[in-house]
Amino acid sequence: MTHATTEDFYAGSSDEEFDAVYLAQGGDWADIVADQAERGDETIVVNMGPQHPSTHGVLRLVLEMDGETVLSIRPGIGFLHTGIEKNMEFKTWTQGVTYVTRMDYVAPIFNEAVYCLAVERLLGITDDIPERATIIRVLMMELNRIASHLVAMGTGGMEIGALTVMTIAFREREMILDFFEAISGLRMNNAFIRPGGVANDLPEDGISHLRTVVDWLKKHLPEYATFCNENPIFIGRQSNVGVMDLTQTMMMGMSGPPLRATGYPWDLRKTQPYCGYETYDFDVVTWDSDDSYGRFRIRLQECWESLKIVEQCIERLEATQGQPVMVADQKIAWPAQLSVGADGQGNSNEHIKHIMGESMEALIHHFKIVTEGFKVPVGQVYQAIESPKGELACHVVSDGGTRPYRVHFRDPGFNHLQAIPMMCEGGMMSDVVVALASLDPVLGGVDR
Repeated sequence: MTHATTEDFYAGSSDEEFDAVYLAQGGDWADIVADQAERGDETIVVNMGPQHPSTHGVLRLVLEMDGETVLSIRPGIGFLHTGIEKNMEFKTWTQGVTYVTRMDYVAPIFNEAVYCLAVERLLGITDDIPERATIIRVLMMELNRIASHLVAMGTGGMEIGALTVMTIAFREREMILDFFEAISGLRMNNAFIRPGGVANDLPEDGISHLRTVVDWLKKHLPEYATFCNENPIFIGRQSNVGVMDLTQTMMMGMSGPPLRATGYPWDLRKTQPYCGYETYDFDVVTWDSDDSYGRFRIRLQECWESLKIVEQCIERLEATQGQPVMVADQKIAWPAQLSVGADGQGNSNEHIKHIMGESMEALIHHFKIVTEGFKVPVGQVYQAIESPKGELACHVVSDGGTRPYRVHFRDPGFNHLQAIPMMCEGGMMSDVVVALASLDPVLGGVDR
């Protein structure tokens, strides 16, 4: 049934009133077009989302169209809001990791890393983090950067009809997620990085498994250049779409690939180093086209730069074999002696034997550190890192208790979405999807 009415059931209290609102409820689109044609104008408002395969989550875009031309576009967010930041105020500092890893679920390791780095700065233990733990953090982040870029390139290709790009991208991503599962017991939402270090060391075959992943990526990453960089349809579909020059990107608070596509080499791993990134050899990738194609090329090349860092991590992991992966202070190191077994992740048999049958004091300590947690000195910290999407930052406030007083995240996708009108207005409706995909927003991180 299709009919016109004067009441818009979905309008907000501040929305402009119209003399006719068309509702499609199982009817024919041609009937709406015919009704609209009688009005004598070409303007129509279209909802893209929130349930739309190209919106990278539940994003709503309200487009005012003149034929196929976008007159205005307004992003509507909040459909994936889960109250993560508020929930963290009722959990211990370590339990907070389980929440933050679920924000940008395509790059969960970065959420964990930025939060833990902030907590460690408040605790004053940044320099006490074991070297091996920091190396493992860098390794996991760079593998996760590749996995995130593969999703961005694969889904971006799928949305313009290049389906093979998506199938091979997810093939490579599976290899990385298999490695994450072997280390942490989980493929996503790992909660692997903890305040003070990481949950557990690599398994016995961790290095050999890692070399297999690196060899696989080296073999298959060149396929993306063959599929895309030499494909005139792909290049034509991405070039001069979603153009944002350096001035515009700075005005909109953009970072990551959209900023570097303007030729500006801003990468926090180089400009504001953390986790020892200043000791690794890699290049900051830039482009000079200001458009969606430039952002794609940056992500593709950054996969190779991340592989360079991963190979350096392998050498350092071999040199630090057997060293601790958690800070020595037992009042912070929680939980204790995790291991990954056939049934997933949990405390090692040795630790369970110790606390259950050998030491009452150890059992009491384990109980208190798990249920109550540790206290963090009064203060506040802003910590930023370079995520696959751009500058991911965490502002943590402590009142001296065992739970955060306030935690707030700066997700790069939140800033990038405000640039959608600047990128798309005046262009074609078909280019909206391309421009949006080039920003690589994940609405779990945007809405939190």
